[in-house]
Amino acid sequence: MPDSTSLLRPSPVPLHCARAFDTGRLRVRADQDFIRVRTGVYAERRLWHGLAPWDRYLARVHAVAARRPGTVFAFESAAALLGLPIFGEPADIHVYDPERSRSRRFGDVAVHTSEDPRMIRSGVISVTSVADTTLDLLRVLTPAFALAVADAAIAPLRSDAADRSHMRALAESRANPRRRDQVLWAVDRADPRSESPGESISRAVIEWSGFEAPELQRWFSSEGFDDRVDFFFPRARAIGESDGYGKYAASEAPEAVRAIVAEKRREDRLRRQCDGFARWDRADALAVTPLRRKLHAAGLRPERAEHAAMLATLATRRADGRWR
Repeated sequence: MPDSTSLLRPSPVPLHCARAFDTGRLRVRADQDFIRVRTGVYAERRLWHGLAPWDRYLARVHAVAARRPGTVFAFESAAALLGLPIFGEPADIHVYDPERSRSRRFGDVAVHTSEDPRMIRSGVISVTSVADTTLDLLRVLTPAFALAVADAAIAPLRSDAADRSHMRALAESRANPRRRDQVLWAVDRADPRSESPGESISRAVIEWSGFEAPELQRWFSSEGFDDRVDFFFPRARAIGESDGYGKYAASEAPEAVRAIVAEKRREDRLRRQCDGFARWDRADALAVTPLRRKLHAAGLRPERAEHAAMLATLATRRADGRWR
């Protein structure tokens, strides 16, 4: 069986420690082709500027690991290493120190402690476990983002997937009661069939807006094709699709055109099998009103009063609103 730490995500760009790299005629500190990621740790500038925010954050975590062997990463830093959703580029690197009696901060490194023990994966890089990392994040993220993390933590494709019943028992046993109701809300609704943060956030908005609960990843067979949809609302006989647009990306223009044409044909097949069809993206879900309008146009009507307080939490999301 492989070492569990071998499953951690590597740095998205090569990192160079100055002492090991400053040999011969090349000195990385003075080279304009390199950028400092952390004191004594550098990356190639052109590669660094090509990174998405969440990947820059992962590289920053690895830079701390290179400088501070033995560090145990927690919260967003552990999530980045474990492949759980990251929302934008967090400002701080989070570590866990069970030997400390109180939390401290050293620059952008936040050191956490707890009355409750954490399971730790020890190795070249150490992290809190998937279950502990998830529960820690469920307390501090807004509820819709917390649901996205919970969904990802129990995904069946993860070799280290957390068990929902275990997480619930762990959450109920924790001495720290902070946002326990929010933690249990996310754990109880976590669904391994949710395939992206956009789908998870959409499910939260659908619930809080009072619409019927959809079936996830429903298959439709017709015309010789088997098509799977993100959401199916049985009472309204409506299909919903949450787009991330990544599936349309292609390195060559003809490939991109073929992907768009194939998706259009797929949508036409699906429309012939339902009474309503709605397509939205993550921006529609975060803004709430656009998603509601599209569901309404597809024939859905709210069945319960909206949960205004929960919908209001979406306004406190990170300003960039992006995630991996």
